[in-house]
Amino acid sequence: MLSSARTATTHMTLRLWLLLMLLGLIWGGSFFFARVAVAHVPPFTLVLLRLGLAAIALHLYLRGNHGLYPALAARWREFLVMGLINNAIPHAFIFLGQTHIGAGLAAILNATTPVWTVLIANVATEDERLTAAKLSGCLLGLAGTVALIGPSALAGIFGAAGDVPLWALVLPVLAAVSYGLSATYGKRFRGLAPPVTAAGQLTASTIVMLPVAAFVDMPWTLPMPPLSAMLAILGLALVSTAYAYILFFRIMAEAGATNTSLVTLLVPPSAILLGYLFLGETLQAADIAGMALIAAGLAVLDGRILRSRSST
Repeated sequence: MLSSARTATTHMTLRLWLLLMLLGLIWGGSFFFARVAVAHVPPFTLVLLRLGLAAIALHLYLRGNHGLYPALAARWREFLVMGLINNAIPHAFIFLGQTHIGAGLAAILNATTPVWTVLIANVATEDERLTAAKLSGCLLGLAGTVALIGPSALAGIFGAAGDVPLWALVLPVLAAVSYGLSATYGKRFRGLAPPVTAAGQLTASTIVMLPVAAFVDMPWTLPMPPLSAMLAILGLALVSTAYAYILFFRIMAEAGATNTSLVTLLVPPSAILLGYLFLGETLQAADIAGMALIAAGLAVLDGRILRSRSST
């Protein structure tokens, strides 16, 4: 999946920085769109609509090019696994969590994805072992997660009323773990054009979510959602999923995987800003402290700050 970045430059031009900030805003917007839509559409149906509409959009974009259909036929089992751990499971967990938590907090918890990716890769691969810097980054990121979840967990233990349920905070973290698994599993798709990988996994995950949404939510019995929710669903599927994939792979091809991974630092602030401006959300001191620890951990994992200081 990262093969398109072989000739990428490590120099980030102004244009690439602007594209990266746009991607951060778009992916931050996914938490905002989800928070609006999940108030009117059950989580499993929302996942189905997001994945299905995005899959259709990518099929129209590709129009069968890059060997899309032979790849779907030959590698459908791999796409099925990838669709489960990179789309269906994490999206369902995030949307279920967002029935009780805001867009900003969900984005912060999900920003631990690189931490879990490093830990999983250390166990599952031979070529990505933990270093002292990676371990430090993981510990900082995990400390930030504890800071975010800890107060709610303690409140639940002592029976405080009105607090966010612990499971609503844990689910976005489990989604991040699932994304970490997909990052390691996704290496087997390096020989495919990135948009084909995206279309394949979205197609497979749509097929998976169709019976789940039908059995659990029975969407045909639901009332028609308001216009705001329908627009949020379209934004979630077409902008924050289909277009975001295209933009993500374009940046990766030009800037490389490491530079592109910096988008993880941009998503929570975008989600927080949108939640504050349009949903009236606020963050507590523990939330801000947790975000700061996670951001520090991601910066250590990225390594460039440490390398630049050691070279001076």
